[in-house]
Amino acid sequence: MTTPDYTQIATQIKQWGQDLGFQQIGITDTNLDKYTTHFSEWLQKKYHGEMHFMEAHGKKRTIPNELIPGTIRVISARMNYLPPDTDIPKVLQNKMLGFISRYALGRDYHKLMRKRLNALAKKIESEIGPFGFRAFTDSAPVLEKPLAEKAGLGWIGKHTNVINRQAGSWFFLGEIYTDLPLPIDTPLKNHCGTCTACIDICPTKAIIAPYQLDARRCISYLTIELRGSIPVEFRSMMGNRIYGCDDCQLVCPWNRFAKTTSEIDFYPRHALQAPKLIELFAWTEEEFLRKTEGSAIRRIGYACWLRNISVALGNAPKNSSIIDALKTRIHHPSALVREHVEWALEN
Repeated sequence: MTTPDYTQIATQIKQWGQDLGFQQIGITDTNLDKYTTHFSEWLQKKYHGEMHFMEAHGKKRTIPNELIPGTIRVISARMNYLPPDTDIPKVLQNKMLGFISRYALGRDYHKLMRKRLNALAKKIESEIGPFGFRAFTDSAPVLEKPLAEKAGLGWIGKHTNVINRQAGSWFFLGEIYTDLPLPIDTPLKNHCGTCTACIDICPTKAIIAPYQLDARRCISYLTIELRGSIPVEFRSMMGNRIYGCDDCQLVCPWNRFAKTTSEIDFYPRHALQAPKLIELFAWTEEEFLRKTEGSAIRRIGYACWLRNISVALGNAPKNSSIIDALKTRIHHPSALVREHVEWALEN
């Protein structure tokens, strides 16, 4: 039986990936020793907050072969998600509107990315025969950013997101763990230089040092991952950000080169690129579930949705319409919602 030409296969994989809608494919080995200490220290300092899944699974996150036995290579992929015509500064400046992180405006990326990755794996299989693989998109204990950096897709910036010189940072990441002995790509150099724009802009100072993110202070964590009460000290700093925060990406000089997505599924739905806070706050739970069906937003649940909007309304210039809207939820069944509504009325 002829041994496959893995160098040629690697070249083909990158072309097939682009044909499937990925902007770039890179390949790396599974040695994450360089990142293990940094990750362990991050956990020890409790910077992950209540994201307990980050400390679960033992060594499976840092040793890919522990997660999927037989893995010797990782095919890392990136896909642009920034929709066209989403004027971020305009939304952030209008406190009557709610800001939603641009990755969450359309359909949930998990299924789309994983479906494309599996299609790429099946294409490889059709060419060389059966092989071991497993596709992931933020769906398992995987160190996605370090793997992407090792695979040459970019470098991890001071805000801890992956940056590409030609594409900025507005992209999703996904991986295929495989047992194919493919040639690996060369990592890129870090090009953050002396720039501290992301550190300086962070509303809650969550980037406590270059390459050090205290998620407990991060607005994305506070509005998405945290299920309890948002600490009072951060509420005013959140402004009108009701789901995630893109400030660190917005000011990154490398995002001058970012490309908008051509994936229709990532385009805004229900006018969420610039929604009116009062209208969102009036959604019933049935409306919330219907309008967030197939969206990443749904995972936070209705109570946290109202919690987040309450804070944004509390940060908006007070007028009778805002006060009246808040009062409609003052007796809400959820103590979490009531607490944040009361804060908003008193703020």
